[in-house]
Amino acid sequence: MTSPRTASPRRPALVVDAVSKSFGPLVALAEVSFTVAPGRRVGIVGRNGAGKTTLLKIMAGLTAPDGGRVRRSPADVTVGYVPQEPDGAPGETLGDYLARRGGITDAETRLQRAAEALCRDPAAEDAYQRALDQLVALGAEDFDARCARAVDTVGLTALSAPMDAMSGGESARARLAAVLLSRHDFLLLDEPTNDLDFAGQDLLDELVANTPAGIVLVSHDRAFLERTVTDVVELDQFSHQATVYPGGWSDYLDRRRRERDRQYERHELYVSERDRITQMMRRQQEWARKGAIRAKTRATDNNKAARHGRREHAEALGHGVKALAKRLERLEKTDQPREGWQLRYTIAAAPRGGDLVARLRGVRVCRGDLDLGPLDLDIAWRDRIALLGPNGSGKTTLLSLLLGTARPDEGTVQLGARTVVGSLDQERALFRSAGTLLEGVERATGLRPEEARTLLAKFDLGADDLDRPARDLSPGEHTRAELAVLMARGVNTLILDEPTNHLDLAAIEQLQQALNAFEGTLVLVTHDRALLADTHLTRTLHLDTQHRVSRLRETFEP
Repeated sequence: MTSPRTASPRRPALVVDAVSKSFGPLVALAEVSFTVAPGRRVGIVGRNGAGKTTLLKIMAGLTAPDGGRVRRSPADVTVGYVPQEPDGAPGETLGDYLARRGGITDAETRLQRAAEALCRDPAAEDAYQRALDQLVALGAEDFDARCARAVDTVGLTALSAPMDAMSGGESARARLAAVLLSRHDFLLLDEPTNDLDFAGQDLLDELVANTPAGIVLVSHDRAFLERTVTDVVELDQFSHQATVYPGGWSDYLDRRRRERDRQYERHELYVSERDRITQMMRRQQEWARKGAIRAKTRATDNNKAARHGRREHAEALGHGVKALAKRLERLEKTDQPREGWQLRYTIAAAPRGGDLVARLRGVRVCRGDLDLGPLDLDIAWRDRIALLGPNGSGKTTLLSLLLGTARPDEGTVQLGARTVVGSLDQERALFRSAGTLLEGVERATGLRPEEARTLLAKFDLGADDLDRPARDLSPGEHTRAELAVLMARGVNTLILDEPTNHLDLAAIEQLQQALNAFEGTLVLVTHDRALLADTHLTRTLHLDTQHRVSRLRETFEP
């Protein structure tokens, strides 16, 4: 594997200092602070919408904070950023993309400007030298050779390939090549495992483990976080502040669980003591009230000693109530931990179909570099199938055949009688067309507007989201909206392509529970190792690719 770069003799740091950011009335980040050192691998976690991607963009210098700053120490350290979504510029080739993501393009531009300034003013020599040093530090001298090796390592071909024509898997490998080529002091990775096959994930693991650079990554891939991070920064969706947890992923989960348990215990103790004091106050107030009534009925009593005793008793009760009120006032209030939006996800089941859900006979598909088949496959009622294979092996194409959105070049595809399919495609294309989110859900489900609003609210998509253009939704919002449509439709067969992409950790766990509770047929494509391990499956289909020909190999689950 290509080595990212040898460690610099400097000890750079990337310091996030009281960073705040709002979008109109919506607060995203509030005085977030932490420091990243070389060799540390910091995982940023939090609910969808907690500000993780916003924080990465601020750290990369792409978005300005409203308050605070990100300090680079020393000032000339370099920071690379690889976003979660394909971000090729119009007309950009793979080679151009890698040069841009590797910082070479910007560094060459800075050097050109410095050279022009030097021609006008010999005193600009220092600025020219700094620009040249930075270009050299980024590896410009041997960039072309390293670029060719990196592209070959990740399984891509021509550097002249247009970025906007790449599939999701190819775009993921292009982003991986950008990571592989990086010679930045710090590297910011947003959902780097999305759309990567297992080989790509293993390569990413190796790179992250071996680079001397400081890494900051946003990921909802539990297995990847377990394998890689040395520190965790949690963004709270209510306070919008950050809590830093030194240690790996398991340490974070354990410490966070213990902290919440202690907070619940402190809250319960507070409530118990508050209720005890309040009850004592009420009791003494009741005694005082009854004592006052008795005093009135005995107002004609000439026994001065008795009257004096009753008066002292009433005063004592009054002092007692005041003392208890002060104790209640001094009692330190401990709030119950706030629980955010929780996805309560179930998949409505349609009446079962026949014993045969789908049948493929002699199916072959030839598309560009893909030669899929010939394939023979039967899918029976209540089969629970994982479809695995490297990027480019034809998994998504096979799902498209089952969904009827693609036709084979040879052979036949037959769906069983009364098979009702619900699907989630890798591109989350359901809401890419024109119209608002609300209109898209109404079209997809047949629900009335008020019913669609109620449904979307269950997926944390509220009034502010409903009238937005659907194509402007974030990746996480797209996924939640499509899951909402699945929830509303009664289906007896699920065909899911990378369903955990862009979901937060809590939503992934709810989805997993829903899949295990679903009583119909399941065909699942995922590279989420934790989801595969925890989802009930009956068999696994492997698409093996040799000499560009993909064929099926089957294993049965215990």
